[in-house]
Amino acid sequence: MRTWSGDNRKLAIESAAFGLGYTAVLIWFGSALVGSFTGNEAFPYWPALPQLRTDTAGVISFAVAIVTLSVSKFLQLRRRGSAPAQPVDRLAARPAGVHGVQAIAETAAFLSTAMVIYLSFNEITHPYTLRLQLTHLWPWPSEGTVRVIGLGICLVAVATRRYLQATGSTPAQPATTPAPATPHETALETAAETP
Repeated sequence: MRTWSGDNRKLAIESAAFGLGYTAVLIWFGSALVGSFTGNEAFPYWPALPQLRTDTAGVISFAVAIVTLSVSKFLQLRRRGSAPAQPVDRLAARPAGVHGVQAIAETAAFLSTAMVIYLSFNEITHPYTLRLQLTHLWPWPSEGTVRVIGLGICLVAVATRRYLQATGSTPAQPATTPAPATPHETALETAAETP
């Protein structure tokens, strides 16, 4: 049996992971806007850390978001036992591995969608960059290749998420109990039974 303090500790970890992931998405989004609409991605993200380029901060924060949002979603699914619409008798029926796959699929769907939107904005503002490497950190892949990879990840992640949600939230058939008879119906039934 879980203790109250254990549940609160897990909830605190879940909440902290979500907060960190949310903030990381904001950092990545800000870096993506700088990359899409200015030429300042090589400038420091924050003047207090002059060695940290804006585009590097974006890459790091995207990686942090992948991990922290997946962890947060996994802990949320484990805490709930499954999807919110799940009947009580099926809550424990899903193993941790299924929750892990669902958490990763939901995070991948969200982040790859954001990445495809960002790279599509790049196509609008400066299409020549689609042939260039995505980041100065690695020589490969190009922005165009990453956009196609992101679309493939979206396809798999959204399909996986939909399947796992549908199979995890199938409501159990409620037991049908007849409505209680009204006094008038009871009198009629009694009268019908008497010869």
